[in-house]
Amino acid sequence: MANRDNGAMERHDPPHSGGELELLNAFLDYQRATLVNKAEGLDDRQAGTASVPPSTLTISGLLKHMALVEANWFPNILLGGSWGEPWDSAPFNEDRDWEFNSAPNDKLSDLIDLYSITCERSRQIVAGASSLDQISEKSTHRGDRASLRWILLHMIEETARHAGHADLIRESIDGQTGI
Repeated sequence: MANRDNGAMERHDPPHSGGELELLNAFLDYQRATLVNKAEGLDDRQAGTASVPPSTLTISGLLKHMALVEANWFPNILLGGSWGEPWDSAPFNEDRDWEFNSAPNDKLSDLIDLYSITCERSRQIVAGASSLDQISEKSTHRGDRASLRWILLHMIEETARHAGHADLIRESIDGQTGI
């Protein structure tokens, strides 16, 4: 997934055939680019404050949340390592939804960069995995360990769900759909 000059990710249709890992990666990258492209052309205020009531979700919040989700599943759960910054020092004990609540204070371009960097870190981790059957070093919130295959499928699902939220928010801002 290449970056465009304006910071948004280019979205490429996944291939109709290929190996399992290739297809999982392609579908996840498609959804990642869809989420980032929902922010294209917005200013910091639009991305940080526009929501579809009664929800308080914003495009900025969704980008920061998905950066956290990427950091959680790949370096943290799969590899058993640190989430990295800004997550390691975030005050989650005081604000469980810190990533959503702090995002309106961030520049949209910084959030896109954070998400893009985190996604690239995830891609590198996947590329270095032994197989799709590799089992995570840490347990999930349910107490079991997940395979990389399950993690990739979960990430496709979660990213697509939040890209759908972003689509509704974007439509409420300027009527734009289908990006």
